[in-house]
Order: sequence, then C-alpha cells, then structure tokens
Amino acid sequence: MLKTGSSGTEVQQLQQQLLDLGYWLETADGNYGQTTQQAVMAYQKAAGIPADGVAGPQTLEAIKQQVQPQPRTTSGDAIEIDLPKQLIYIVQGGELKYTINTSTGTGQPYTQEVEVDNPDGTTTKEVVSDVAITPTGEYQIQRGIDGMRKSKLGKLWRPRYFYEGWAIHGAEYIPNYPASHGCARMSNAAIDFIWANDLAPIGMKVWVY
Repeated sequence: MLKTGSSGTEVQQLQQQLLDLGYWLETADGNYGQTTQQAVMAYQKAAGIPADGVAGPQTLEAIKQQVQPQPRTTSGDAIEIDLPKQLIYIVQGGELKYTINTSTGTGQPYTQEVEVDNPDGTTTKEVVSDVAITPTGEYQIQRGIDGMRKSKLGKLWRPRYFYEGWAIHGAEYIPNYPASHGCARMSNAAIDFIWANDLAPIGMKVWVY
C-alpha cells in the first residue's frame, strides 16, 4: 500500500503511470506527497472506485486498466468541471491534456458568520445565508488574482474567475467529495501550474456540467 509519506521506486513507478495517463502531479520523484495523493484520488474517481488518495491493491490493479476520462470538448481549448466525478479536465486542441482532482459546491444551504472589511479599515460581522452550488453552463475565464484573495467565505489562492464570484482556485484542503461554497478547489500546486503555463487565460472556455 502506497500513501502519503511513502517513498521509493514503487512510488516513482506509480507517479509515472499517472503522468503518462494525464493525471496531473508535480513530478515522478519517488516521494508520495500531496500532489501524488491528489492524482491518485483523481484516478480513483475516474475509475469509479473509492477515492481515498491511497494506492492500495484495488487502486494499483485499477491503474492497469489505464482509465482516462472522456471530456465533452472535441475541438479547441477548454476547462471542464465534471461535477458528478468531481474532476477538472484541461483540454487543448480537443484532446484531454490534464486531469485534476477538485471539490466543488456541496449543493446544501449554509448560514455563516463572516467578517467584512470596511473602507475605513475596520471590520464588521454579518451573517450570510445561501446555497453552495457550482452553477452549470458554459462560461469564460473573466479575471484572475495572482495571490491570496480573502473573500467573505474564505481564502482563495490565485483564483481564476469564470462567472461572477465563482472561480477555480488553490486550497489547502481538497477532499474526495463536494465541500466548497461553490468554487472549484484544487491543490495550490495545481493552480500554480495552471498560472505558470497560462492554461486558464482570459477568455478561456469553462464548461461546468
């Protein structure tokens, strides 16, 4: 069983298999860190097996099947957010380039006390109630913030907004189930990779379904 903290040749082989299949992680360095855990979780989701980010016997056997998701975009470039599978697909030239684990809106109502920054530098508290949905449809990347964005509902690392206040962004916690207020979370390393390689430029199609 390979999991966070594992290291060695078997981990490196697993990492290379995932990279070859397009599941994004930083590198095949033989160290099982967060990005490897997230790539394993993404593969588990695509293969329809329990997604715990641990490469146990079932997962290692499933990797032999070389499962790759089938994005809907057949030409051009796009970012697809697959809500049922909780995966993000980076499509280039109509072909799947990268698959990234994500956690989107819970679909549940929430009520939360938040701090609001005032123009005079003070903060006040208010109660926000809404439903944590990730809206489906076709959108475009509208803007980005190259750094930490402190919103009413939490912190977003290097968000790329595709519809009003909804964005893809980095986060410390990306579980195997919908857990956000509506944005599509991914690891900080993954959003850094997207920024570094200009994979979500202004005007890029974002398809949420």
